[in-house]
Amino acid sequence: MEQLSEFLMTQKITPLVNRYVVTGPDGGDVLAFAEQKRFALKEELTFWTGEDRSRVVGGFTARKVIDFGGVYDVTGADGEPVGWFRKDVKASLLRSTWQLGQGGEPAAVGRERSLGVALARRAWEVVDAVVPVVPVPPIPFVHHFDFVRDGEPVLSVERLWGLRDRYAVRIQDPALDRTLALCMAAGLDALQSR
Repeated sequence: MEQLSEFLMTQKITPLVNRYVVTGPDGGDVLAFAEQKRFALKEELTFWTGEDRSRVVGGFTARKVIDFGGVYDVTGADGEPVGWFRKDVKASLLRSTWQLGQGGEPAAVGRERSLGVALARRAWEVVDAVVPVVPVPPIPFVHHFDFVRDGEPVLSVERLWGLRDRYAVRIQDPALDRTLALCMAAGLDALQSR
């Protein structure tokens, strides 16, 4: 996985956990696997090389319990820090915005690519909250995130159409740690609506 610049991440639907399977861009062999408990007080996710959980790839952990603008620390296979990410709550009022940091470099900023999709998603959530008597079906808005640092592309995460949550992840900065990119992609899926 260290050499890959593109991969697919699929969330499998289960009642109590978010389950992620990561493959190469062709959807072949499993490169990483993770399960994240839903409704946990402190967000945490670990990626392994497969469902047998024999070898850790890395993961992320929230610094605080239930913190909507919290920072998530990302560690590699050896448990050493490789970077961090956090949602920029203020900037996310119109269009969801995240920051992604690695080492001493300035943070990359990731925003939803389409302001129109961001506003439509928010409007749909308001309708669902305001009209609770009439069940509003979930609409799988296809949202894409582009991360840039100093005007240069770093990472893109594109949600693909389909019944399952599937994401095409493209690493554009060769210096970006692959585990950090993987954890950011999973974080976008698991934490986006919070």
